[in-house]
Amino acid sequence: MSGLAALCFLLLQTGACGFEILGWFFRGKSLTHEDITERAILNTTVQVCRALALAEGKDFTFPPQPFTAKCVAFACDTAKSVAVECEASKSSKSFRKAISLIQRKNRNVDLFRFYSSRHHFDDETFIEGRKIITEGLSAVKASNKRENFEAAREKLGNILHPLQDFYSHSNWVEMGNNLPNPNLIRAGTSIGNIAAESRATCRNCDGDDCRNNILEDILQEKILTSGYFNFVPFLSDKPKGKCSHGGLFDRTSGIEPTGGINKDKLDSNHGFLHTKAASVAIAATSELLEDIRGAAGDRTFLQMMGITRGASKALCFVIDTTGGMGDEIAAVRTVTASIINSKVGTEDEPSVYILVPFNDPEFGPLIRTTDPEVFKNSINSLSASGGGDAPEMSLSGLRLALTGAPSNSEIFVFTDASAKDAHLNSAVIALIEQTKSVVNFMITSGLGSRHRRQSDNNQQLSQTTRSGAQVYKDLAQASGGQAIEITESELLKATSILTESTSSSLVTLLQAARSPGMAENFTFTVDESVRNLTIYITGQLVTFTLISPSGVSQSSADTTGSLIISSQSVGNFQTLRLQQEAGLWEIKMVSTNPYTLKIVGESPIDFLFDFLEVSQGPLGGFEVLDNRPRAGVNGSLRVTVIGSDSATLSEVTLVESSGSGKVNGSVEAVGGGDFLVRFDRIPSAEFVVLVKGQNSNVSSRASSPVFFQRQSTTSISASTLTVTADASDSVLVPGVPLSVPFSVVTSGAGGTFSIQATNDQGFTSTSPSSLSLGTGGRANGTVNITAPPETPSGTDVTLTIEADAPGGTDTNYVVLRFTVLRPVTDFTQPVCQLISLQSNCSETCSLSMWELTVQVTDGADGTGIDRISLKQGNGTMNTSLVSGSENVTLVSYNASCCSPDVDLLVVDQVGNVASCFYTVRKITATTSTPAVSITSSVPQPPTVAAVVSSSTTAVQSFLLCLGITILGLSLPSEMGIN
Repeated sequence: MSGLAALCFLLLQTGACGFEILGWFFRGKSLTHEDITERAILNTTVQVCRALALAEGKDFTFPPQPFTAKCVAFACDTAKSVAVECEASKSSKSFRKAISLIQRKNRNVDLFRFYSSRHHFDDETFIEGRKIITEGLSAVKASNKRENFEAAREKLGNILHPLQDFYSHSNWVEMGNNLPNPNLIRAGTSIGNIAAESRATCRNCDGDDCRNNILEDILQEKILTSGYFNFVPFLSDKPKGKCSHGGLFDRTSGIEPTGGINKDKLDSNHGFLHTKAASVAIAATSELLEDIRGAAGDRTFLQMMGITRGASKALCFVIDTTGGMGDEIAAVRTVTASIINSKVGTEDEPSVYILVPFNDPEFGPLIRTTDPEVFKNSINSLSASGGGDAPEMSLSGLRLALTGAPSNSEIFVFTDASAKDAHLNSAVIALIEQTKSVVNFMITSGLGSRHRRQSDNNQQLSQTTRSGAQVYKDLAQASGGQAIEITESELLKATSILTESTSSSLVTLLQAARSPGMAENFTFTVDESVRNLTIYITGQLVTFTLISPSGVSQSSADTTGSLIISSQSVGNFQTLRLQQEAGLWEIKMVSTNPYTLKIVGESPIDFLFDFLEVSQGPLGGFEVLDNRPRAGVNGSLRVTVIGSDSATLSEVTLVESSGSGKVNGSVEAVGGGDFLVRFDRIPSAEFVVLVKGQNSNVSSRASSPVFFQRQSTTSISASTLTVTADASDSVLVPGVPLSVPFSVVTSGAGGTFSIQATNDQGFTSTSPSSLSLGTGGRANGTVNITAPPETPSGTDVTLTIEADAPGGTDTNYVVLRFTVLRPVTDFTQPVCQLISLQSNCSETCSLSMWELTVQVTDGADGTGIDRISLKQGNGTMNTSLVSGSENVTLVSYNASCCSPDVDLLVVDQVGNVASCFYTVRKITATTSTPAVSITSSVPQPPTVAAVVSSSTTAVQSFLLCLGITILGLSLPSEMGIN
């Protein structure tokens, strides 16, 4: 199947040829923004994975329909057949998380921009709405170019909402359009003939029947209009004769002309067109994703979607480079080479490598690469120097890693000094909670006691050492990681032990921390899907006894028992590899010293979760919390089981991280592997989420359902504070201050609350240092942040706003991401000009060749060509700059006549994409003379060389599927576009 045919297939799947194709998907219910978004992502991702497979000469099997994230990820990750049942793959979890984030940011537009007409294309705000989409699209492309994929996902979700609303809130489908409006994603073009403010567009509905309320002349002349909306009746400013949005929340719908035209649901005023509007919205979403794909390239697009060739996790090192770390850096070089060499080419090869050095007072920059050799060279180039006093900028370096690494990453911090920037502790914990990343601290040389840093005040140094080590231990515990205290000579062994278990399929069965230590018995269930069952213990003088499901026991003093296959110890850390036995295990811990216990294995079955709260907005329902849940009150949790279609949950419990307290929830299956869990109370102490259930499809050897348990790694703190802010429109223009309003609400006692706003890029910012709140009160503040004038486009900055209750008794936060974007003035696609096309193609195509030369430019005011690649074609392409011109590129291409088509993908510096298609074929007309022609249903003269040289949009490609050739970018005037 050609690239063109593949895009035709994509459009068919989205219902662009006829909405009846989507009948299986609607299942008699309305389609939501989440549904539309997921369907388009799955469709586009399948096509990208198929194109990559074919380019590498591999077979590709389409996953069964309806597409699911699990099956699409499996099809992308493997060459195995996906005909009947899809297994969980290494990318399943990260792909599902990426889709969920994009969906959530889409949904947040309704939560935070409910009254903004331009975010919903209400009130005929077509120009303003299109500006949101095109500016956001530029930000997505800039973020992808710098591999800031989390920022790209968030902004993508923000702009998909108005894009999809266009088809539900305007009269686009009422005018008979079955295809998307391609100019919604292109600045500087016409999106159609927009109704003048004085022109009437609607009449009253006939009672509840609004099928014919749009005026005939509006539809016949293809005049664009959208419904007016206002939630407050006396503030309505709907002009005379204009359509209303309609529905329960729209108070303008009672003002003549009455009724509405929205197609949001099947029972909306124009609900009879809901299915059609949703179908076109899916196609439009796919079209926008194809544009992002073209600008980014296929592999980068898949990275944005969380699908990678290796493990979905990053390998991330945060390294102290101060003067006393020379030996440690040498050891880290050895560790790095060992880890990389053991994982390259395997399923556990990291998807990305990240390095963040820190010193004093400098930290960073963050170095990110997918090339293991580049990563090794970056570490080899580190040298130890400077420093001065003992504490270092370790938390600044860690914060930069947490914001730059993918969620659920495993981060290793190497240091021999305490944190000079301990004031960032709360911000780092906030990022750990949000990203659910695991942080391991490798602490060498007796923290703070380097020979080069002797202090005259030994008592003060001792206190700094203890407090510094405790900061790292607290952060490790909060993330589910380890704080390992070792000597320089033990560093290689300790790191190697931990990184042995950085598999993308690693799951946690149980973890706990006890300080002070105590004797306690822990039980954990091992199911048949678990492999490489391993126990981690940190602490001094800790003993234990293991009891297997079959009743066999082995103590830590017994080196001849049969339960422990292998064990290793280094510093205060030991690891035990257990034999495989499904069932209920028990471990009896004995210690008077603080210790941590963590039990992990490898399994496809895992879970994702989000805390929910009842929305205070006019739409009601639930909204996902981006920060800490409220303490001491009831709460809800959405749990998604991944890795098995037959797994069900029976128990979901909030378990105290450092104690035995727990709160059980009531579990309700809501379909699609999702479960809604309600709790009577959210604990005030730190807790983790523990899920238990059963799976009837783990193994063919299992004759009955197999019970499993999984636990979250990150400890969660609840709060009586709520901090909210919105970054859905927030793009930072270099040199221009951006105001970010935020709110703090307390359900507890009032007082003066401390405010701290920090960002990971060190950009200049101002904010109030405190806010006064009454009991159960609310206060507002503003953070002003400015990116330096020289900041490159696509730079990602994370802003954390924290609020601390009086006395530091409680804290909460909000984490916001912004993309730096220089003003974009280049909105035109690159242009291809055919210079020559020659062929000697004969009946025996393998014995003949053809070649062409094309001149590619980006216009006098363009930003210049960034990349030229083959979208289709099996020949050889070469490019060169034209002498004397920096903006003209010459492309030469030659291929066998057995490969008669070529499609050049041309991208400029700001992500404008052009697709230039050429073909050489024999014309089947009145002559059999070989000739060069365009692909067309109309025969061309056999002696004319012609070419389709344009930006091939999804609409054009769709029409090409029908045998219709479009030259240039213009669309038929009857569609209302020029």
